[in-house]
Amino acid sequence: MNAKPAKSDPIKSVSLTRFLIEEQRDKQHINADLRLLIEVVARACKSISLAVGRGALGGVLGSAGTENIQGEVQKKLDVLSNDILLEANEWGGHLAALASEEMDDPHPIPHRYPKGEYLLVFDPLDGSSNIDVNISVGTIFSVLRCPAGVQDPDEKAFLQPGTQQVAAGYAVYGSSTMLVLTLGDGVHAFTLDRELGSFVLTQRNLRIAEDTREFAINMSNLRHWEAPMRRYIEELLAGKTGPRGADFNMRWVASMVADVHRIICRGGTFIYPLDAKIKDKGGKLRLLYEANPMALIVEQAGGMATNGLTRILDIVPQSLHQRVPVFLGSKNEIERVTAYHREAAR
Repeated sequence: MNAKPAKSDPIKSVSLTRFLIEEQRDKQHINADLRLLIEVVARACKSISLAVGRGALGGVLGSAGTENIQGEVQKKLDVLSNDILLEANEWGGHLAALASEEMDDPHPIPHRYPKGEYLLVFDPLDGSSNIDVNISVGTIFSVLRCPAGVQDPDEKAFLQPGTQQVAAGYAVYGSSTMLVLTLGDGVHAFTLDRELGSFVLTQRNLRIAEDTREFAINMSNLRHWEAPMRRYIEELLAGKTGPRGADFNMRWVASMVADVHRIICRGGTFIYPLDAKIKDKGGKLRLLYEANPMALIVEQAGGMATNGLTRILDIVPQSLHQRVPVFLGSKNEIERVTAYHREAAR
C-alpha cells in the first residue's frame, strides 16, 4: 500500500498569538506564563530566521573557532542563535532556568529578573553543518515545569522523562520559515508571514500516516550497525523482490529538523541507530534537546518514537547531555524495526 500524505484539519486565518490565547481562554489548556513563553520563543525564532536568511550578507557563515561540550566545532550561527534565545527568554519572568545543547551547564535567570515556573531546553540551530551550503536548518525546543520547591534549578531539575514535557516544537528555516508546535493536544504548524512579521496558523492537527515507503538514515554507517538494524534496512533495499514485496525510497538531509518535518508533512521514518562508532557515547542525538521534543511531536501526530527498545518519552535522563539512539515516524515501520531490536536483545 502506498503511503498517504499527512492530513490536517481545514483552518481559518489565525495568528500564533490568537491561537495561544484561545488555548488559554477557551480551552483552558495553558496558562498565561506558558503562552508568553511560547510567544517569546517564536519571536526569537523569527530573529534566527532573519540571520539565517541573510547568510553571507550578514557575515554569519563559517566556524566560530570554538567547540561545544560535545566536542563539536561551533558555527557562527550556532553561537548567535544560542545568544538570541538566551537574551529573549531571560527577562520575561516565565522561566526558572534554561539549558542549551551549546552550553555545558544550565543557564540561571539573572537575579535582577523575576523567575517563573518553567524550564526551557533547546537546540538553537539543529543541522548547522548545512549552514554554509544553504540547506534547511532549524531550532528545537522543549518546555518542562520546574520541580516544586526548587528556587535555583541545577542539572537535576532538568532530568525529567519526556512524558513531563508541557510543550515542544521546532522551527524550520527553509524556503519558508515554519513553526511546528504541540501543547499536548495535537500538532499544529504556523508559517511566518514576512510582510506581517507574525506566524500564521497554516495546518491544524497534523497526522502522520501509519504506513510509509520512505525512510531517512545515514547509509554510510551501514558497516557499523548492529545486526537488527542491518536486517531491517536490507529488507527495505531488497524492494519488490525482497521479503517486504515493495520498493522504498531513501531521503537524508543530515538535519534532524528537516528530516522530521518531511515526516510530519508526508509520513516516513527517521532513524539514527546505535553503531560501533558511537556505542561508548550511548548514541548520536541528545535526549533532552532533540529526541524528547521530537518524540512528543511525532507521538502527538500519531507516530511512534523509540530508542530501538523502549519508548523514548519513558526514558529517565541521567545527565544533561545524554545521548540516545532514535527511531521515529510512521507507526507501523517503527514498530517493525523496534521488534527486530527487541528480538535480538532477547
